[in-house]
Amino acid sequence: MRIEKFEDLECWKRARIVTKKVYTLTKPKGFASDYRLRDQITGASVSIMNNMAEGFDSQSNREFVRFLTYARRSVSEVQNCLYVALDQNYIDEATFKELYNECTEVRKITDGLMRYLRSKTKRS
Repeated sequence: MRIEKFEDLECWKRARIVTKKVYTLTKPKGFASDYRLRDQITGASVSIMNNMAEGFDSQSNREFVRFLTYARRSVSEVQNCLYVALDQNYIDEATFKELYNECTEVRKITDGLMRYLRSKTKRS
């Protein structure tokens, strides 16, 4: 498959799923009224997608890798916020594990893309 737009990136597609799940889990009353945590985790999840999209259009592999690094950091931020949500009983252990693991998959796919882009940069 040829990648012609950021929507073709597997890491972006999976990040979109994470973002959708994050927004869904922050809607119930307890979580929704914890404005700081709600805004932090939703912002971080959107940041994953935004950085992937922005990096894709950067027109250089080196710059794309830089933005993917930011996206990767935002994945960790979402995972960290999941711990807070778990500790505050906004989510249960099963929900925590499911979304945490989904984030881990986004990171792995992103890491693979970064390795590929770095290898292309070295050959150029």
